[in-house]
Amino acid sequence: TIDAIIYDGVMKRGDLIVLGGFDGAIITKVRALLLPKPLDEMRAPTDRFNNVEEVYAAAGVKISAPNLEKAIAGSPILVAQSEEEAKILAAKIAEEIGSLRISSQDTLGLVVKADTLGTLEALVSMLKKRNIPIRIADVGPLSKREAIEAAVVSKDNRYLGAVLLFNVGVNSDAEEILRGSGVKLFQGNIIYRLVEDYIEWVNEEKRKERERELEKLVRAGKIRIIPGYVFRRSDPAIVGVEILGGVIRPGYPLMREDGRSLGTIMQIQDAGKTINIARTGMSVAISIRGNILVGRHVNEGDIIYTDIPENHVNELVDRFAQDLSNDELLVLKEIVEIKRKSNKLFATSSYIKLLQIIGKGAK
Repeated sequence: TIDAIIYDGVMKRGDLIVLGGFDGAIITKVRALLLPKPLDEMRAPTDRFNNVEEVYAAAGVKISAPNLEKAIAGSPILVAQSEEEAKILAAKIAEEIGSLRISSQDTLGLVVKADTLGTLEALVSMLKKRNIPIRIADVGPLSKREAIEAAVVSKDNRYLGAVLLFNVGVNSDAEEILRGSGVKLFQGNIIYRLVEDYIEWVNEEKRKERERELEKLVRAGKIRIIPGYVFRRSDPAIVGVEILGGVIRPGYPLMREDGRSLGTIMQIQDAGKTINIARTGMSVAISIRGNILVGRHVNEGDIIYTDIPENHVNELVDRFAQDLSNDELLVLKEIVEIKRKSNKLFATSSYIKLLQIIGKGAK
């Protein structure tokens, strides 16, 4: 049986009807039409319906007929006057439903499932407006095959290897695939919220990914040794510094204003606590291991810069300039200019781009 709403015309017992199915259009004959009894006549769960000969619009009805096991929720139901007309209607319904259901193994895209054709159409439309590709879009719970498709996409693009489910669940065998593959699953019963949750996840994950990539680079930092705060002169040197611009992290190499290498930051402490980053305006203690002797190679009050490799400068300018603060960009410019005094070809193209970026920011 299926539950349906007759919103136009009439349906009779024995009518030839056509509706959409997962394996194509279904042509079948109505065996019984069951209307819900009025509330005051409902005596037992087994006796809740009246068996009627015909139903007029508009009414909700339970239809009993053969071969309805694979009927698609939300499909139109049409009454045909003959077998010939039924075949014509079946072709129209198949075309209509086929335009809503998507199965494209050549596309790296989402797997989208909904409870009815109507909600599927709305969900797919919203995703397409946002230019989000779709690999599979269909009605019903997530199947094992669809979970595998999502896992395949996830290996190439984890942002598109995701599943969006509107008002439907996940088959047990599909759950195992999702757990083992790391495919991100989104479920909800509000279409726009479901799409927004997915977009927010993508944006947040991409932000984290950029942060991880940025952490691999030596960033621009400018510090000053605070007079009276030299705790150890060498091996390692431990000094108090103020961050004049940019950032510093443990592992960053340092250089003097003339470009001479001083060593590498081992540790940063703020008020006795070890931290992994210090930013503009902070005053912290750092330990430096390398070719440094405070009083010979550097003195109290001296300015020190992070010593950025050329390939890191190129990455910072080409890929991450929009993630850097204005003060960090200015310090990066100073560092490149120091390096170019001994190597006029140092990061030439990046230096030109950097000057343009800073110039635009100043306007």
